[in-house]
Amino acid sequence: MFFATTYKLWLKYYPVFLRGLGGTLWISAVTIVFGSILGLIVAAMRMSRIRPLNAVASAYVEVLRGTPVLLQLYFFWIGLPKLFPALGMTDTQSVVCALVINASAYISEIIRAGIGAVDQGQWEAARSVGLSEKNVFFRVILPQAVKNILPAMGNEFISTVKGTSLASTFFLPELITSYKTVQSATFLALQSLTIAGIIYFLLDLVLSWMLRLLERREGK
Repeated sequence: MFFATTYKLWLKYYPVFLRGLGGTLWISAVTIVFGSILGLIVAAMRMSRIRPLNAVASAYVEVLRGTPVLLQLYFFWIGLPKLFPALGMTDTQSVVCALVINASAYISEIIRAGIGAVDQGQWEAARSVGLSEKNVFFRVILPQAVKNILPAMGNEFISTVKGTSLASTFFLPELITSYKTVQSATFLALQSLTIAGIIYFLLDLVLSWMLRLLERREGK
């Protein structure tokens, strides 16, 4: 009976869930892309020999990793429009900005750890043959670091996709918001939640499969 009701609910409301899936995908994509770019910058600052840059990046990472994500979302949602009214930021932009900044802290640590795991002898060997610092990093160190970074980065991307569900607190159009919409219309909470859960599971399954393929390719 439960499964039959769930299936009928899907047939009737699948456009609502698919719209929510589209919202989850674009929020995840923006968070991952811009979080990775910002994370790379923060990682470079963390590895810098310039102490003020290192200190600022370290404080940035510690604050973001040491406070709840939901608190950060509320802070940006309330704070950005008040602190920077000239920007005219919408609720969606404020919340996505918070997700990007939160993701960047974790991604920066993944990148830093991946680069740090490359044997110091590789740096010295590359310099000894006359390569510039730029070529040492991009041609010798980075390709090796990518292999170290990929598994942890994949886990972070999957966590990011699931973490977008917090955006439903602010009524951004994504999967959990779709669940709330259908549940309010039908009063079938468990069935609606089951559909949303299955979609999340399938989405993360596809993402995990793609990441495994990428890891195998990089491992060759």
